[in-house]
Amino acid sequence: MQVVKKNLTDTNVQLTLTADADILSAAKEEALQEIGKTLRLPGFRQGKAPLNLIEKHADASALGGEFLERAMNRLYSAALTQEKLRPVQQPKVTVKKFVPFEELEIEAEVETIPDVRLPDYKKIKVEKPAVKVTAKDIDDVLENLQGRTAEKKDVDRAAKQGDQVWIDFSGKDAKTKEAIAGADGQNYPLVLGSGTFIPGFEENLAGMKANDEKTFDVTFPADYGVAALQKRKVQFTVTVSKVQEVVKPKVDDAFAASIGPFKTVADLKADIKKQLQAEREQQAERDFADAVLTEITKKTKVQLPPVLIDEQLDRMVQDQRQNIIYRGQTWEEFLKAEGLDEKAFRAKIRPDASLRVQAGITLAEIGERERVTITPEELDARMQQLHEQYKDDQMRAELAKPEAKRDIASRMLTEKTLSLLTTYASAA
Repeated sequence: MQVVKKNLTDTNVQLTLTADADILSAAKEEALQEIGKTLRLPGFRQGKAPLNLIEKHADASALGGEFLERAMNRLYSAALTQEKLRPVQQPKVTVKKFVPFEELEIEAEVETIPDVRLPDYKKIKVEKPAVKVTAKDIDDVLENLQGRTAEKKDVDRAAKQGDQVWIDFSGKDAKTKEAIAGADGQNYPLVLGSGTFIPGFEENLAGMKANDEKTFDVTFPADYGVAALQKRKVQFTVTVSKVQEVVKPKVDDAFAASIGPFKTVADLKADIKKQLQAEREQQAERDFADAVLTEITKKTKVQLPPVLIDEQLDRMVQDQRQNIIYRGQTWEEFLKAEGLDEKAFRAKIRPDASLRVQAGITLAEIGERERVTITPEELDARMQQLHEQYKDDQMRAELAKPEAKRDIASRMLTEKTLSLLTTYASAA
């Protein structure tokens, strides 16, 4: 096999490949065996005829096509191995010379991942945040439980802090009077003082009665999640349909027993602390792993293939679209609220997409260097665990698909590599 390699860009490679006799011979044998599976010859069971007879009686065009495909695959695969290339997409292949069974030269252009220069990741240390559950944390959970089990009584009076009001509301720009997408709602229950809405909104509802309407301005915080609404003055019109007094139960042993298998408030508090501790430790582990990988990724040198960044951008945009639909907005309304068109939005999230791609490449490179593997036994155990977790027949059918198994194995490989990195990062 002859390989002539030409770098068109830092990530795009052109290969001119000429097959040798071994590749041609192996491809011919494979093609004859494949054609022979369906060829019927007198005196032989289907698929059992000698190769020389199959060649003699096979359709020349079908055999030539089968041979060409198999020869190209063998030639291309051998070239990737020889040149130690890591393609990220299917190649664009052009046949330059082809004489069935005798000569084959192709030109293949493909995007690849170039050399990855890792930092000394074993020496990178990241401080692991301490996890602590305070008495206030426990009290906050108790208060939430009180709210969930509270009795709500309709009252004919002005609303005050702690009451629940049912409201219809709409928001528009205070200057232009243009309606703002996502700033309206119908029959929405809101507990005054809960801090659910932006600062200033709930305070304006105190003193309102059922059937009252009020219009007021509220300025969105500078760090609000939607960039287009940051520091923006919005005029809200609110109508109260109902005022309810929220009567919270007393936190005593009877309350604890109503929540779960607890005899005393002390038992309930101990369980809350245990649950909070476990949740925060799990989150701390995830945050720690993310911080370690981010630190290593930022110090890794690699030229990213543009196609991988574009694919990551597509996934991020699709995820955002789904979130927007879940929130009851259209994609156009979201972009308008952000003050962007789709091209500008993609440009905005491109740095994050690049970092994610680089993190994936970094993690894969480390996994390869550390020879991280998933054993068949480990994969079978995880598949069994998932099978027991999901009782839905359709979900179990999805898990049985080969691509699902490959995806789960890939995730396990990521988990194992991350676990190894966190061990290095936390070692003294």
